[in-house]
Amino acid sequence: MQNKTPLNRPVNYSATIASLDCFSHLKYLNKHPMDNSNFRTGYIAIVGRPNVGKSTLLNHLIGQKISITSRKAQTTRHRITGIHTDDEAQFVFVDTPGFQLQHQNALNRVMNRTVTQTLSDVDVTLFVIEALRFGEKDRQVLKLLPQNRPVLLIINKVDTVEDKGTLLPFIQQVSEQFAFTAIIPVSAEKSTGLPDLLKEIRSHLPLGQPLFGEDEVTDRSERFLAAEIIREKLFRALGEEIPYSTTVEIEKFEMDGTMRRIHAAIIVDKDGQKSIVIGKGGEKLKAMATQARLDMEKLFEGKVYLEIFVKVKSGWADDERALKSLGYD
Repeated sequence: MQNKTPLNRPVNYSATIASLDCFSHLKYLNKHPMDNSNFRTGYIAIVGRPNVGKSTLLNHLIGQKISITSRKAQTTRHRITGIHTDDEAQFVFVDTPGFQLQHQNALNRVMNRTVTQTLSDVDVTLFVIEALRFGEKDRQVLKLLPQNRPVLLIINKVDTVEDKGTLLPFIQQVSEQFAFTAIIPVSAEKSTGLPDLLKEIRSHLPLGQPLFGEDEVTDRSERFLAAEIIREKLFRALGEEIPYSTTVEIEKFEMDGTMRRIHAAIIVDKDGQKSIVIGKGGEKLKAMATQARLDMEKLFEGKVYLEIFVKVKSGWADDERALKSLGYD
């Protein structure tokens, strides 16, 4: 999957910051010809520190929610593949966990390993940062970026910047940190700038036939997606109440005609955490289960019977064997 595009071309900063009611003036794209007669296929990594909007970007690029989102840091823990296919190319996006520097347990070592392995396997890397925010955690991820393949700097959340005149100095400052192939401001939440982003990515993908069917949006199983949906509801419902060492295990996933019957366990680290998840009279768990079931029915396009319970597995987040059994590899 080596890309043959020269990587030492200067980034074009000729666009102005005037008239920023629309984001068409926020394009810092290299200009190069593209042969539309040849189909392109390739892998694209989405990397960055926690909470810069990587999962939101993936979901909006493929037009469907497959990667969970929440305000809690480190929501994404697995390598999530999202697929977007158009008439000219197939984009295989890989959403990675936010690179973790603080909690150095086995879980975070596994997630960091996922990031570094992904970067060695892809054709293009999207390095995502927040508009007007670039700190030490971003610099730590920057050190991991490949030097021999295209790296696009994606400045997300530009819609939150009131004074658009502050963007150009910020872009110029960050551009000095790395030889980026292109710099593209976007708003993943509002899907602003994404057509330009796809166009730029396409120009760097190698020629090749599709790896997946044109209607496929992920290579992850429904079983995996069901667990992720429940985990999202857990984080969204409990926020800072819920400890970091919490995960979801699907113990049974069966088809009963057109009905999916799913039995899931929310795993916590300590007995005292169990009551937090369940809530008074089981109300919190019931609400999470209802929200998760509705999301599953929408994603799977069919009825779902969902049963969730909570169990304690002490020390699972720092146990390599337990992590492997729970699907972390």
